[in-house]
Amino acid sequence: MMRIVTPKPFLFEGGKRAVLLLHGFTGNSADVRMLGRYLERRGYTCHAPQYKGHGVPPENLLHTGPQDWWQDVLRGYHLLKQKGYKEIAVAGLSLGGVFSLKLGYTVPVKGIIPMCAPMYIKSEEIMYDGVVKYARQYKQFEGKSEDQIEKEIEAFKKTPMNTLKSLQNLIQDVRRHVDLIYAPAFIVQARHDEMINPESARIIYSKVESTQKQLKWYENSGHVITLGQEKEQLHEDVFQFLETLDWSV
Repeated sequence: MMRIVTPKPFLFEGGKRAVLLLHGFTGNSADVRMLGRYLERRGYTCHAPQYKGHGVPPENLLHTGPQDWWQDVLRGYHLLKQKGYKEIAVAGLSLGGVFSLKLGYTVPVKGIIPMCAPMYIKSEEIMYDGVVKYARQYKQFEGKSEDQIEKEIEAFKKTPMNTLKSLQNLIQDVRRHVDLIYAPAFIVQARHDEMINPESARIIYSKVESTQKQLKWYENSGHVITLGQEKEQLHEDVFQFLETLDWSV
């Protein structure tokens, strides 16, 4: 059996300006690590928490939900505050993008970068299929035999997954509150997003009340845009947006 090196939260201290980086549902901190390293080199401090039940065997995911993950997000924000970073921008991928918007009307943030963040509810079936696929890939990555994987997936499917309903509620709730956001926003959307309805980006763009807001489409990217073929361009664009913010440091 392979020994998996599981991703961990990270803190790259690169300067006085801080950015909280948030991964997606069934993702982990590795999804935003390259972006974090890039920004660190350009003088930003980056912290990525990892949500409970993520980056560990998928069975753990079934026993956690958006409430847990939101607490992880808030802890990440407060960790930066405790370390003396007074001004914090936030960038999030997918569910992390939804959380970045929620932060935008919950705590003071310098700027918000939602990347491929969903505003439409997918059916629970589609979401569930995604979770099962994630569980299967994780087990393959562990080096288990196909027989063993099938057995474990059958058991996995017997566990009720209440998380998906709560996820749908979270997305609806955030969508209702987007117009409470006044912080500058750079909305990132992949044109070939296979996971979410790309029109979500237009909803966010039209609803945020920010006077400084921008929507950019990445024509050759899929959902996990931070690891896709336009990631260098994304890194540069995120940096340029952060540079336009009114930092006091």
